Amino acid sequence: MITHRSYTVEPWTVRETRLDLDVLAQSESVFALSNGHVGWRGNLDEGEPHGLPGSYLSGVHEVHPLPYAEAGYGYPESGQTVINVTNGKVLRLLVDDEPFDLRYGRLVSHERVLDLRRGVLERTCEWTSPAGTTVRVRSTRLVSLTQRAVAAIAYEVEAVGSRSRVVIQSELVANESLPGPDGDPRAAQALKSPLEAEEDIAVGHRLRLVHRTRRSGLRVAVAADHNVTGPDRTTTSSESNVDVARFTITSVLEPGERLRVEKLVAHGWSAVRSRPAMSDQVEAALAAAGHSGWDGLLEDQRAYLDDFWARADVEVDGDEEIQQAVRFALFHVLQAGARAEQRAIPAKGLTGSGYDGHAFWDTETFVLPLLTYTAPNAVAEALRWRHSTLPAARERAAQLGLNGAAFPWRTIEGSEGSAYWPAGTAAFHVNAAVAHAVVRYTAATGDDRFEREAGVELLVETARLWRSLGHHDHKGAFHIDGVTGPDEYSAIADDNTYTNLMARLNLLAAADACERHPDLAASLGVDDEESAVWRDAAEAMHIPYNSELGVHEQHAGFTRYQRWDFAATGPDRYPLMLHYPYFDLYRKQVIKQADLVLAMYTCGSYFDEEHIARNFAYYEALTVRDSSLSACVQAVIAAQAGHLRLAYDYTAEAALMDLADLEHNTRDGLHIASLAGTWMALVAGFGGLRREGDSLCFAPRLPEKFSRLAFTLQLLGRRLRVEIGPDKASYTLLTGPPLTIRHHGDPLTVQGGDPVVRAVPRPPAGPAPGQPPHRSPGPNSR
Repeated sequence: MITHRSYTVEPWTVRETRLDLDVLAQSESVFALSNGHVGWRGNLDEGEPHGLPGSYLSGVHEVHPLPYAEAGYGYPESGQTVINVTNGKVLRLLVDDEPFDLRYGRLVSHERVLDLRRGVLERTCEWTSPAGTTVRVRSTRLVSLTQRAVAAIAYEVEAVGSRSRVVIQSELVANESLPGPDGDPRAAQALKSPLEAEEDIAVGHRLRLVHRTRRSGLRVAVAADHNVTGPDRTTTSSESNVDVARFTITSVLEPGERLRVEKLVAHGWSAVRSRPAMSDQVEAALAAAGHSGWDGLLEDQRAYLDDFWARADVEVDGDEEIQQAVRFALFHVLQAGARAEQRAIPAKGLTGSGYDGHAFWDTETFVLPLLTYTAPNAVAEALRWRHSTLPAARERAAQLGLNGAAFPWRTIEGSEGSAYWPAGTAAFHVNAAVAHAVVRYTAATGDDRFEREAGVELLVETARLWRSLGHHDHKGAFHIDGVTGPDEYSAIADDNTYTNLMARLNLLAAADACERHPDLAASLGVDDEESAVWRDAAEAMHIPYNSELGVHEQHAGFTRYQRWDFAATGPDRYPLMLHYPYFDLYRKQVIKQADLVLAMYTCGSYFDEEHIARNFAYYEALTVRDSSLSACVQAVIAAQAGHLRLAYDYTAEAALMDLADLEHNTRDGLHIASLAGTWMALVAGFGGLRREGDSLCFAPRLPEKFSRLAFTLQLLGRRLRVEIGPDKASYTLLTGPPLTIRHHGDPLTVQGGDPVVRAVPRPPAGPAPGQPPHRSPGPNSR
């Protein structure tokens, strides 16, 4: 865990001013670069020392058997694990025959800077070898957001004080040794040497390796080209074998002289293309990158990000740490999805191998809302990936005796990858998350083409599952029994409120979509009777409620369970899932993560303000936040209920999840959903953003710490700027035709770039609810 301030607080950069080998793996995640297709962890250029080597291609995985003590019908037979593909970022350095290794000699200075506006990782260090030779090393690294297959490094060595003989070995390395699993179930399973060699080439400045995964049969090609500048006495050579291709540069530097290499790396993979085709693909990508050159790649990266920040930046006055953290979050969420292009957005993005590289419901529930209003093209691609996996989801539903499609709890390529059946079988709310994301995206963009090509079918097949999964009782109420909701400490429950309310929205959305597109409905076999059945189930959906307590139940009977003995649970016993059996958690009132509280955000129109306040207070005392997905949701509802200080503390926790390593597992990769949740806490929490149909509603209120909050949203071809102060909020339409929105329930129309200003009412008064012992967010989570 990062126990000290590792990064200086700056508005547009994350700066590490000293190298701490004890938290090297965490910093590798923080400094990771990606574009959604290619991911490079922030390993040191020389390859060693390292915490977890990581070079990833979205979708590239290996399969492996899932072990079961006892077999059961419907259990997935194999799992999928992201693999470390050929590493193209290695540039080893020798100084007067001694390896440049920061564990030896004397490290005079070392600084790394992640520049959020330019999209690069910069490094500067000065090192004296054990023999007394001093060199200064500078490097800049990027993963291109405009050329999807390309990453690049500029690496420069300067002699300091004395003549130095230097050798740079630029490599492509496959089947790197990885650290073994540490027993944490959240960590990835390491697979040994998953790549079988097919081609190795080293000609002049050019390197290329082609491999194929042993079991999943995916072909991976990586190629590199180099541009070298240095003294006249500089020489080069190249060589290759099955797992290493190497380009070697040798020179003698006088004091102040520099040796510089610009390395362009191209990546590609396919399940169907031949080896020659893959070789040609990466060579073509290298040619395009070479045409741009290093300076062109830098310029394109900056232009791409300038456009992104103009439509996505969130400005926070009054808290420099949260300002830095939300921009860090926006940058990494963009990196996770920008060029994924019909591939999954994993829970860790491409920053590490945590959760085996799987995608969960996190994507649709936490990540896609942010991208919907800031980078909507990425949302369409993510949902098209879900659409492409419908055959596997239909097959899974049929295996479970259900109609429609059952999307997996965790997956890389579309099939269920969880051996834990209460989640892998019973967490059907994944379906509702997908449907909700479809509705949100089409409402925000008006993308009729997407709706016709993918959206309607996704809504229809998810609705069919709910109708076959649930049933009407003798009084006509519709129940969905035996499911696992968002709270994984309450598995296999009846009528989970979140699941039922989300299913209700799904059923109604499917019926509405079929009315809008009767030709598509007919082609999918939907008739008026089936659509009416969906509406009937939605209107009759049972939502459990305890009238004595005046609160909605997380699931039927939840409030009669025995409360967890929080007083006897020490601070070192969290997360509970690592210290107590699940059967004990399942039968107690203890909550891993926001569940009913999440329902009050996603299905807010169902709850009045009085119930929101009572429900929040009741469940706040039971929620231990053993999941990184919880703090941001609690921040949103705390703000709505008027507990602005508590909302602020939860926002800080979500914002600093990885910069402070609050979950103790940033080493495995960043928490992309919690990073997106930082935006959610600020925009939906303190900005009060909610959606009603295709229009937006705001109910802004700021915590005492903030003097100003500003953000920009994309909606139906418009760009809306919102600025919030302690006493007033302004809404400015930057582009597009007039737009009608709501401010604390009152409609207003913005047009023509003229701000519309409204007063911000004071929040309702009342004491903030308490949390379980040892589980309050603490003073700003710092």
